[in-house]
Amino acid sequence: MYFAIDIKADVIPLGEATRAWFAISLQTFGGPAGQIAVMQHKLVDEKRWIGQQRFLHALNYCTLLPGPEAQQLAIYTGWLLNGTRGGMIAGSLFVLPGVIALLVLSAIYVRFGSTDVVSALFAGVAPAVIAIVVQAVHRIAKRALNHVALIAIAVGAFVALTVFAVPFPLVVLGAGVVGWALGRAIPDFARGSSHGDTSDGPAPLISDADLHHELPSKRRSLGIVALGLVLWFAPVAAFAVFVSSTDVFVDQGLFFSGAAVVTFGGAYAVLAYVAQQAVYVYGWLAPGEMVRGLALAETTPGPLIMVVQFVAFVGAYRSPGSFDPWVAAVLASLLVTWVTFVPCFLFVLLGAPYVERLRHNRHLTSALTGVTAAVVGVIANLAVFFALHTLFDRSREVDAGPVHLDVPVVSEWDPVAFAITGVALVVMFWRGWGPMRTLGLCALLGLGVFAVELAA
Repeated sequence: MYFAIDIKADVIPLGEATRAWFAISLQTFGGPAGQIAVMQHKLVDEKRWIGQQRFLHALNYCTLLPGPEAQQLAIYTGWLLNGTRGGMIAGSLFVLPGVIALLVLSAIYVRFGSTDVVSALFAGVAPAVIAIVVQAVHRIAKRALNHVALIAIAVGAFVALTVFAVPFPLVVLGAGVVGWALGRAIPDFARGSSHGDTSDGPAPLISDADLHHELPSKRRSLGIVALGLVLWFAPVAAFAVFVSSTDVFVDQGLFFSGAAVVTFGGAYAVLAYVAQQAVYVYGWLAPGEMVRGLALAETTPGPLIMVVQFVAFVGAYRSPGSFDPWVAAVLASLLVTWVTFVPCFLFVLLGAPYVERLRHNRHLTSALTGVTAAVVGVIANLAVFFALHTLFDRSREVDAGPVHLDVPVVSEWDPVAFAITGVALVVMFWRGWGPMRTLGLCALLGLGVFAVELAA
């Protein structure tokens, strides 16, 4: 039997939900897997606010969306609990601590990043990032690649991106279509996993059977689209009208607005696209600096896609146009953060009422399964990118017909980077260390190597 939740009542008091979301926001370290685990523990297991399958259905939809799925999941579950107000509060609090922390860290990097000590720190943490991304590939592959067809999709996505430089959106779109087609041909292609049993304890406030109180409607949808688009693009338009076209703000605002709608598969998948464009197309960063930005983002709470704030800060500081470099850096950082996360609210608040009515749709699940498999290949491509520019001092491009490939100059390998990467892989896979602890160890190793070289 289905039960409808009263349209006029919050599932829980808004103040209590706000305090819970603030507490969650301070614990969201370690990438999307860790962030989702925190929400799972707090909302499903501990507080019993949401049923397990309801939580997983929301996660599946958010994984299908472009952008950071953990933050979108916070918006979705906040909406389930307290409607639109709850979604806005949950999504905003989820990113606020990270925005503040990374703004400070970006300023420190720009001011002191060229010093020997800071360079030694990054020489240690950059190899750790390789291990963190490799672990992400391993974890997602174990969960997602439970069929030979899914393995083929993952390998195909990796080859398409790494060897043939196929545009990222085409890879994701193709994976979704293949997943949908395989779902029609193979009945158990998109079979689900229980993801744990939460039957012990009291029944959740929003069970797997409940209907949600906010029904989809054309009027509501048009209102959200209109308001969302205005909020999304108004700051970019203001810079375009009132600021010189030679300044970096419009380029960054438009690029990251576009990235927000074409980057599927979560933070690591997003970074593969952003790294390629920011380094090779716009020149806002050097290849090694993208790795450093990710290392900084790993040390802050909130979504890893906060690294775009670092990209914007550094890029605008170096090309400030008519502005003071520090003013340009802060403005660009806030602008890019805005255009990256406002679409998340738009996508979730617009689509959630409809998705609630599609909780058992097999075709949607099949398409999502194909996209998730492709994400494994996308993240593997990101690992190759980071390894290439961390473990070797120089690379060269190979262009032969359809092949567009970056390969390392083997004679330019960095033995220290290889050694620290090996240590990071050992402690993460053998000892079970988390990202923060691994980054700390590798930073100390980088400083130790610097001290030895200085003494010599």
